[in-house]
Amino acid sequence: MDFEQAGELKIGQVGIANLRIRTLDVERLTREMHDRVARAPKLFGRAAVILDFGGLSQMPDVATARALLDGLRGAGVLPVALAYGTTETELLSQQLGLPLLAKFRAQYERAEAEPVAPPPAPEPPRRTRAAAATPAPVAAPPAAAASQPGRMQTSNVRSGQQLYAENCDLTVMATVGAGAEVIADGSIHIYGTLRGRALAGAQGNTTARIFCRDFHAELVAIAGHYKVLDDVPDTLRGKAVQVWLEQDQIKIAALD
Repeated sequence: MDFEQAGELKIGQVGIANLRIRTLDVERLTREMHDRVARAPKLFGRAAVILDFGGLSQMPDVATARALLDGLRGAGVLPVALAYGTTETELLSQQLGLPLLAKFRAQYERAEAEPVAPPPAPEPPRRTRAAAATPAPVAAPPAAAASQPGRMQTSNVRSGQQLYAENCDLTVMATVGAGAEVIADGSIHIYGTLRGRALAGAQGNTTARIFCRDFHAELVAIAGHYKVLDDVPDTLRGKAVQVWLEQDQIKIAALD
C-alpha cells in the first residue's frame, strides 16, 4: 500500500497585507486600494489581503461586505480571509466563504492596548512574636531571562525567497534581491544591497529599525507601516540608510 501523500502541507510565515477597516465606505476603500496598486503594481497587484473589521463599532452586513470584496478585487488585490475578532466575525466569514486568521488582530491588540496599572500590593500580615523569632527564608535571586539570539544570513536572498527572524533581529551579510522578502520581529541589518522588501517589527514592535548599506528597496515597513521606492527621494537611493517609525510615519535618512 502506498502511504506517500499526494500533497505535503506546511504552515509557515507568509507576507500577507492586512487591511484594517476604520471607515466603512466601500467606494473610498476601493479607490484607496486602486491608487496603491497603481503606484506600486509589482508589489500590490494581485496581492493577498486580509480584512480586519476590528476597528469598527459595528460589523458590516453581508451585502456591504460582499460589495467591499468585489470592489477590492476590481482594484487589483485578492481578499483571502478575515482577521479574527468576535463571534460576529466568525459568522460573517462563514457567510462570505472566507477563512479566519487570528494573528493580525493579536498584533493590533498588543499595539493598541492601554497600559494597565498593577493592583496595589496587599498589606503584609502582622507578624506574631513566634513568627518574628523565626528568620524568614531568603528568596533566591530571579534567573536572568534568556537572551534571544539574532538570525544570521550569509548568502544572498534571491527573488521569490522569504526569510523570517522570529522574536529576534535579522542580519543579512549579502544581497536581498528584487522580489525577495526579509522579515524580522526585531530590527533588520543588511550589509549588502537591498533590492527587495524588508519588514521589521513584524509583530508590532514600533521601535524596530532597518539598516542598509546600499538602498534600492522595493518596500520597507516598520510594524505594518510601509513606504515604497517611488516615495523615496532619489538622493537616498544607493546610499547607506536607516529606516524607523516616528508618529506612525516611515522615516528614512542617510547614515553618516
